[in-house]
Amino acid sequence: MSGKLALEDYLSQKVGHVLRIIAEEDGVDLPADFRAVMETPKDEKNGDISCNAAMQLAKVFRANPRTLAERIIENLGIADEYVERIETAGPGFINFYISREWYLKELKTILDEKTDYGSIVPEKAKTIDVEYVSANPTGPPHIGNARGGVIGDVLANVYAKLGWKVTKEFYLNDYGNQIKKFGESLMARFRQISDPEFPFPEDGYRGKDITELAEKFAGDHPETSELKDEELADTLSAYGLKANVANMHDVLDRYGIHYDVWFPESDLHKSGAVDRAVELLRSNGAVYEKDGAVWFKATDYDCDKDEVLIRANGIPTYFASDIAYHLNKLSERHFDLAVNVWGADHHGHVHRLKMAMKACGIDPDRLQVVLMQLVHLVRGSETVKMSKRRGDAVSLEEFLGEVPLDAVRYLFNTTNPNSHLVLDLDMAIKTSLENPVFYVQYAHARICSILCNVKREDGNADYGKLTDRTELALIKQMTTYSTAILNAAEEFDPSKITKFVYDLANVFHSFYNACRVANDDPALTNARLDLCMAVRFVLESALCLLGVSAPEEM
Repeated sequence: MSGKLALEDYLSQKVGHVLRIIAEEDGVDLPADFRAVMETPKDEKNGDISCNAAMQLAKVFRANPRTLAERIIENLGIADEYVERIETAGPGFINFYISREWYLKELKTILDEKTDYGSIVPEKAKTIDVEYVSANPTGPPHIGNARGGVIGDVLANVYAKLGWKVTKEFYLNDYGNQIKKFGESLMARFRQISDPEFPFPEDGYRGKDITELAEKFAGDHPETSELKDEELADTLSAYGLKANVANMHDVLDRYGIHYDVWFPESDLHKSGAVDRAVELLRSNGAVYEKDGAVWFKATDYDCDKDEVLIRANGIPTYFASDIAYHLNKLSERHFDLAVNVWGADHHGHVHRLKMAMKACGIDPDRLQVVLMQLVHLVRGSETVKMSKRRGDAVSLEEFLGEVPLDAVRYLFNTTNPNSHLVLDLDMAIKTSLENPVFYVQYAHARICSILCNVKREDGNADYGKLTDRTELALIKQMTTYSTAILNAAEEFDPSKITKFVYDLANVFHSFYNACRVANDDPALTNARLDLCMAVRFVLESALCLLGVSAPEEM
């Protein structure tokens, strides 16, 4: 642990230690799970770190919170290289003013750790499975999958930075009614090549890609026209799935997304995992039979209604498959945490699945679902609704052909996943500081130019000469990197990283405008070169988490 996060942990332990001493003196039982929480005040006048422990525990100690805060400060006795002073404020806040020496020491740490700065190395690494995109393989990936792709990918990168063992996973929905419908749609288009009047399924897939697949298959395999409709549909389904999955690999690879595991839903059924999941629920008293179907007693687990697991015709529901899939993650592969990135339309499915895990004897908190809102594309004042090619949804391949990859990956993570995102296509392709991703990348390129063109002077750098407010602001911002990473992980919100990196670029541009790196003082020149190098390391690291390039020139 490094940066301000490590300092907050140090101060939290110190405050906790003092509170235990005071509690013992007063004969008070301190809550067993109490931990002094440290926060960054909104106003710098209130210090660098603030703690409201006195206000939280005032009732426990039967004391005025401000009086308790003053008593805590008296017992802390912190007057070292970390803390310059401590003050009581308002109704009982304890405000810590961090010494300039600590920030300069942290600058040296950044230069030593380089792009590893901000990482957290736990005593024992936990395991996490992050599943995202997981689109039906019945068509090409579209813009609706794109945002979930970068949200999941960045979350996986963030957890890796925190020392977790990460598995990136794609759940391939290659089983069930949608695959049957896919094969029937392909078969109908195949038949229509020779018989335009052949009926097309009312609920079939009507995208142009279906026609293209059928025509290609017919050209390569004309002899299959003799097959019966059902056999032809199965053959075309297998052919189409293979082609679409290969296309998914290619498009997602271009999108900078590379999975460790592609998990086919069909494997669950072939292996008997779905049947075993239902039997586990049955043995735990969580199912019953009614009207020939098998039901999960969801209402026993704080759900609005019970859910069908096995239909009266003996066919498992998608819910049953989903239970088996998550048992595979949490019970068979033993991940400590499973994170799914789903569209917001799956909101109603989250609680019942977590409760099914509970009914199976698994802590439901080991399953977390990130719900992602839609992306609205605009160009100027117009909303972009239609695809140039398919007519129903903008494909990811088309989108990447128009908007640069770095812009897509950055801009899709500028807001909380559960917030709607409006993406201005005209702005996304601009090469100006108006475009936030260009703004951040330009800061990195500007630093590279400085480091290339400004000669390092003889002698050592003197960090004590870094007295301009923009210089200290740069160091302060860099020390919050670990905090941004931890918050992004705990809140499943990659926008914490984009906000951090944009703020760092913003402070750097202010520094560049206020301070000349090359100047008449060799020790100051060298110190500013080191400061620029440190910013470069942190920018590179944060952009890498986002899957965005850090160009050396623009």
